[in-house]
Amino acid sequence: MPPLGDQTILITGASSGIGLVAARLAASRGAKVILVSRNEAALADIVRGIEAQGGQACFAIADVGDRDSLARAADAGIARFGRIDTWVNNAGVAIYATLADTPDDEHQRLFRTNYFGVVNGAHVALERFGDRAGNLITVASIAADMSTPIMGAYAASKHAVRAFVDSLRIELKAAGSPVAVCLIKPSGIATPIGIHAANHLDGEAMIPPPPYDPGLVAEAILRCAERPRREVTVGGAGRAQVLFSEHFPALFERLAPLIIPFLHDRAMVKSKGSNLFGPGTDGEERSPHERGFTLSPYTQAVLRPRLTGALLLSSVAAAGAYALWRRRRSPG
Repeated sequence: MPPLGDQTILITGASSGIGLVAARLAASRGAKVILVSRNEAALADIVRGIEAQGGQACFAIADVGDRDSLARAADAGIARFGRIDTWVNNAGVAIYATLADTPDDEHQRLFRTNYFGVVNGAHVALERFGDRAGNLITVASIAADMSTPIMGAYAASKHAVRAFVDSLRIELKAAGSPVAVCLIKPSGIATPIGIHAANHLDGEAMIPPPPYDPGLVAEAILRCAERPRREVTVGGAGRAQVLFSEHFPALFERLAPLIIPFLHDRAMVKSKGSNLFGPGTDGEERSPHERGFTLSPYTQAVLRPRLTGALLLSSVAAAGAYALWRRRRSPG
C-alpha cells in the first residue's frame, strides 16, 4: 500500500471513540480522510478542527446499516478526493443486558449496525476499489473470539463479523484480488461506548476491564493501512483472556460471571438514551469515567515483529557479552 501521506482513508463511526482518534491521527500524518457517521453536527465540527490543524478531511452522513446511504457517502468522498485507498469498517453499537432481557428490536438493530454494517461496507468498498489494490480494515473485538455475559448480543455480532471477514478474505484470494483484508480485535477500550450503549443494568455501563486507550487501536489501524496484516489483537490482556477461554472453556464459563460487577457502576447515574437507533452524543474520543492503558508491548510486538526480533537478539547478545566479560574477570 502507498505511504499513509499518499492515501485517502474512509472511516465509518468516525464521530467518536476509535474512529475519531484514527481520523484525527491519519489527517495529522498527511492522509486525506473521509469521516462517516450519522451525526452531521459532530462531523462538521470535527472536520473544521482537522482543517484548522492543516489536515485534509471531509464528511458524509450515512447509517452503515443502509447500503444505499453508505454508497452515497463513499461517492461524496471520492468526488472530493478522487479515490479511496483504505476503507475502515469501525461503526458499532452495544447493549448491556442479559440475553433473556435483550429486546428483540434492539438485538436486531445491533446486528444491523455491527454485522450488516460491515457487510455493506465491504460491498461498497470493493465496488469502489474495482480492479485496483485496496485495503479493507474491519474493527471487531476480542469478543469475536470469546463469549461474555451481559454483552452477549455484542459478542454474537462480533463472532459473525469475524466469520464474514475470514470467509471474504478466502474468496478474494481465490479470485486473485489485490485487496488486502485486515481484522483488528481490540480488548476493552476506554471509549464512550458505555454511555452510548443501550443499558438495561442498574447504574452506568462500564468498559470491560482492563481498558486500553483508543490511541492504541488507532495506531494499529494506521499501521495496517500501510502494511496490511491478516489480523491484530490490540491489548495483551485481551489476548490472554481469549487464550484462556479457548484452552480452558469449562473453567472460563465458571469464572466469566465474575466480570459482571465490573460492567456497571451502581453508584453512578445511568446515561440517558443511546446511539442504537440514532446518533448519540458524539464528538468525544474517550470515556468520561475510565482511563485506558496507553502502552501494549504485546501489540507493538505483533505490529513490528522485525524490530521486536532485533531488540530481542540485541538483548540476548548483550547478556551473552556481559556473561563472558564476567567470566573473564572472575578469578581462576
